[in-house]
Parts: sequence; C-alpha cells; structure tokens
Amino acid sequence: MKIFILLFLSTTISAQHFIGNYSIVFQDSSRSNRDILTEIYYPAYSQGQSTPAVAGQFPIIIFGHGSAIPTNAYQNLWQEFVARGYIMVFPTTEGGIISNHQQFGWDLQFLVTKIQYEGNNSSSPIYNIVANNTALMGHSMGGGALFLAADSLCGNNNNQLKTIIGLAPAESFSNGVSSITSAGSITIPTLILSGSQDGVTPPDIHHLPIYNNLASNYKTFISISGGAHCYFGNSNFVCDFLENASSSGISISRDEQQQTTFDFLNSWLDYSLKDNCEQYSVFQDSVINSNRITYDQVHIENPTPSIVENNGVLTSTAIGIEYQWFLNDSAITGENSIILIPVLSGDYSVEVFFSNGCPTISNPYSFNYQLGNDPELSPISYLLYQNYPNPFNPITTLGYSTPEDELVNITIYDLKGSIVKILINKSQSAGYKTVQWNATNNRNEPVSAGLYIYTIQAGEFKQTKKMVLLK
Repeated sequence: MKIFILLFLSTTISAQHFIGNYSIVFQDSSRSNRDILTEIYYPAYSQGQSTPAVAGQFPIIIFGHGSAIPTNAYQNLWQEFVARGYIMVFPTTEGGIISNHQQFGWDLQFLVTKIQYEGNNSSSPIYNIVANNTALMGHSMGGGALFLAADSLCGNNNNQLKTIIGLAPAESFSNGVSSITSAGSITIPTLILSGSQDGVTPPDIHHLPIYNNLASNYKTFISISGGAHCYFGNSNFVCDFLENASSSGISISRDEQQQTTFDFLNSWLDYSLKDNCEQYSVFQDSVINSNRITYDQVHIENPTPSIVENNGVLTSTAIGIEYQWFLNDSAITGENSIILIPVLSGDYSVEVFFSNGCPTISNPYSFNYQLGNDPELSPISYLLYQNYPNPFNPITTLGYSTPEDELVNITIYDLKGSIVKILINKSQSAGYKTVQWNATNNRNEPVSAGLYIYTIQAGEFKQTKKMVLLK
C-alpha cells in the first residue's frame, strides 16, 4: 500500500441553519415489532424541539453510535452537519456494554427506507424536506455495523444509499459474516477515517482490512496522524476509559482531530449527497495536500464517452449507470438508455453518469436523418445487440432489431442448456426494440451469479450471445 504525507487544505464552510430535533420510536415489523428509538436533528428556523423546519430538500445521514457510547457524545457531528443542510438520524438501540452488532446493522438498514416514509408524514417535523440521497455513517461498533447494512442494501440495488463513511469502524458480525467480508459487496463510494494511535480498534486489525476488501472503485482511507479512537466524538466516560487503557502515543487534541475530520467530510458529503461533483475535486485536493494525514486511495477516472453509429442507431461507448441524450445541446426527454434511435438531423451528444455519481459528456456527433430511412420503422437487418451493462447486477438491457413483423422469442439459458427465463415470445412489428432482464428465472426467483446465454429467434433468424451476472 502506497502512503503519502502532504500539506493540509481546509474546506470547512460556516454554519447556516439552526437545529431542530425530536425523538420517535419506529417499529420494525419484520423483527417482531422491534422498537427503534431514534433521535432526529434537522435544519430549522429556530433552535429547539420540534421547531419548524427550513423549507427545502435535505439529504439524510444515518449515524450508528459506538458500543455503550451515548448519542450525545456525537453532538459535535450534528452541530456541524445539520447546520450545513443535512438531516442526521441516530438510532439509540444497542447502547449497552454488550451490544448486538447484527441487530444494530439491521436497525441502520431499516432506517434508510423508514426515514423516507417519515418525510412523507404530514404530522412529522421533517415533512416534505427529506431528499432521496442518504449516507450511512458510524463510529466504532456503528462504523462496523453500517457495512453489514450496506452489504444488504447494495445487494438489493437500493438507489437511496449514495455513500458510506466509517469512523474507526470495528469489525462486526451478522450471521457469522463479518463487516470485512461484507465490504467485498460494496461498490458505492466509501470513506474510512482512522486515528493512527487507536488502541481500542487497532487500524491494522479493524479499519484497514475493511477498507482493503471494499469492492468500490471510489474509496479512500485516511489515517489522522497521532489521532485517537474516541476523538471523533466528544468526551464520554466509556470510550475515554477504554482509550486510556489501550491507546498510547496520541499526539493531537480532540479539537484538532475533529477539525481535520470535518475538513474532509464536508467536501465528501457535499459531493456524494448534494450531487456537487466539483466538491470531489476539493476533497481530492484536501487529501493530497494535507500534512495531517496518511492515506490510501482507489480512484478510477471516469471515461469520456464517444458515439458510434450502427444501422442508424447511436450507441455510447462508455457504460455507466445512467444516461442522458442531447440534440443540439438540449436534453431529449425520456432518452436515458445507452442507445438512441435518432429521428431528426443535428448534433447528438450523450452524458454518462458513473458509480461515483459524476458524469462525463461526449463530443457532438453529427447525424443526417433522411425521410424513409427511419431505423425505428425499417431496420435493414436482423440483429441481436450485446447486453448493457455487461457484466451486470442485477438488471441489464438486451437490444435487438427486426426488419419485418415476426414472431420473436428471446430466451436465457444457463451453461447446462436449461431454460432460465423466457423474456419475449410473441409477434412484434418491425423496428428496434429493447427488453430488460432482472436476474430472475421464470418463477421470478433470483438466479446465481455466473455466465448465461441468451438467444433470439425471429422467423428464420437466430443469434446467440453471452452475458455475465455479478453478485
């Protein structure tokens, strides 16, 4: 692992909002109506309990506390982030000395969806101010448990969860699976902060193995030089007692560690939850130029797409998670797939969004449309396109064209030749078509990862291609 030590750059922005708060008990019916006492802090017009919320849409930070650490130990965090336009959510469960990390991970997972419902509750103080973008953040036990929660959320293709942030995350377990193992399924942008002198959850045993096993192409590990385990929050008896008994060589103050943490988190959160990709560059500059940290990072540059034309169909060469096509610099409503069938002459471009949430856009492609050559109406040949994305998890799109009205059958097979899913088996008019597969069989059961074969039969035309499902 390559480590760098460089000059520090501050990114802290001053507070803007007062902080309102309230407590609520949610019940998880899937766990025998488990009570989840939750404290919620939100941007308000005045300080206090259940005060009116500021108008707007605010991203969510769901925070997991450390074992036996009260949530008021993290007052420094909600004072910083809520004032900057975030809603912070603190489940207070598993607060005893002996904590169930598995249950706590499920609590965090449950709240990702539940808070969205709370934002639609007209009697709630946060009614109509909850944005869709959510982060999971946690310290110590909560930092480890969030990886257990994120594993399941990412596996279910949850589109609300945009990033996870671990502050000195402790290795946690769920059904015998550790947070280190769970990290191998997490592909969303991830940030881990660690104190170099942490003796409570030693980085080499806890923080680094989680980081190293992350599947994300956008991950950063920050070790605060001379930092402690407990200094991410305010002073509290349990954590300080453990720190005094196990850590040595701490060479910075609590205020210094917290300020360093905010300098990185503010830009990271603005990038990942407020869709401000410029702040990702600010974050990068802060990491590269800081003399307070050592770091490791995986950062894959987004490719610049280009456009290729095949039989009157335009295709993006870059594969992303979202697409937007433009004609003469104006967005084309509803054109959000990797391919476009143009019906007007002009300059076409495509904006491709990648897993880090940031887009790149192609150079314009000049297309000359001629009446009578409409590819949607009259493809010149039978063709089965390669699915996109490929590899995929869990949804992919198959494109095909038929120059005549035909009985069309598209079937997916496993490597044994057994039928997995019949996607289409009906008469269709000529044209360019697409169909999606959600990685289920004919009984709508999820299928296992691996190589699959898909075929098209249209009249006498038959073609076969391969695709790969990831888990």
